Amino acid sequence: MEQTLEGTIIYGDDFEPINGRLTIEDGIIRDIEERKNVPETIIAPCFVNAHTHIGDSILKDPPYLPLEELVQPPNGLKHRVLRETPYNDLVASMKATIDDMVRTGTCAFADFREGGLEGVLALREALGSSDIDARIFGRPVDGKMDYLDHCDGTGISSTNDLESSLVKEIEGKTREKGKKFVIHAGEKDASDILPAIELEPDFLVHLTHAGKKELRAVADAGIPVIVCVRSNFITNSGIPPVQKMLDEGILVAAGTDNVMFNSPSMFPEMEFLAKTNLRDDRQVFKFCTLNGAQILGIDSVLGSIKKGKTAKLMVLNRNSGNLYGTKNPLGSLVRRARPDDIVKIT
Repeated sequence: MEQTLEGTIIYGDDFEPINGRLTIEDGIIRDIEERKNVPETIIAPCFVNAHTHIGDSILKDPPYLPLEELVQPPNGLKHRVLRETPYNDLVASMKATIDDMVRTGTCAFADFREGGLEGVLALREALGSSDIDARIFGRPVDGKMDYLDHCDGTGISSTNDLESSLVKEIEGKTREKGKKFVIHAGEKDASDILPAIELEPDFLVHLTHAGKKELRAVADAGIPVIVCVRSNFITNSGIPPVQKMLDEGILVAAGTDNVMFNSPSMFPEMEFLAKTNLRDDRQVFKFCTLNGAQILGIDSVLGSIKKGKTAKLMVLNRNSGNLYGTKNPLGSLVRRARPDDIVKIT
């Protein structure tokens, strides 16, 4: 089945706005041609949310507490709530969040799934037939790693939360299965960053407190980083040194982190990142699309608009009350666009 879309296309891996027409056949972008007179729409690749905890969907109004009291395993608030939540309620809350991600333009996400095998299976059930690409990183419960046969790898919290011998055992068993191993690091302080790097993870999350020495080590090891600026801000963890990461040549992407803190929509994530940290619209949009796809290994099909890629696209109304008068479509997309500007998602 063939369909066409016309408007201002945020085109290619450099996200250059061009006026043109897209031809889509069987869900694949078959042709892109420039045209002079096109509708007042912006056609952009859908988002890749590179770090979430959507099990937190069951707790969307936590009290203001220090980070450790909220999320540190095994007895942080969210872990207590997750243990007490009936399975069906957990699945229903995650399904609502997945539906929200799809509605707000996200086509792929990576989740750090607590709860061992049961937690991974709950997310699988919540996904159902949803039209979204999920990368799931589970965690052991009582030493059991049976979740690995049902997900993409292991995602642990700080190396400070576990005995080093246990962390190495988890990493080894994950690699034996041919799965990815990823770690939170540098969210509270810098003490767990170098130990995390020594484990050669596929990527790191946060690095909020990384200094020059830590960033140099990350760059030398060629490890990508996912930043979660809104989450770090609300938990008083600080703001990650994003520009310094880029200066070191680190591949950086963005995620919304815990649903208990923030909605999983990438629109406010982009705006917050652009206005508080990185005043580079093209780079910010890349964090939220192509870079995340590259880190998750799906950039051959998602993350940008190119011939041969999957047509996961969002079409925004350039004449909406919010976007009317836009002269810089990429800048407006990054700094002010909202989900209600979307008129179509393919």
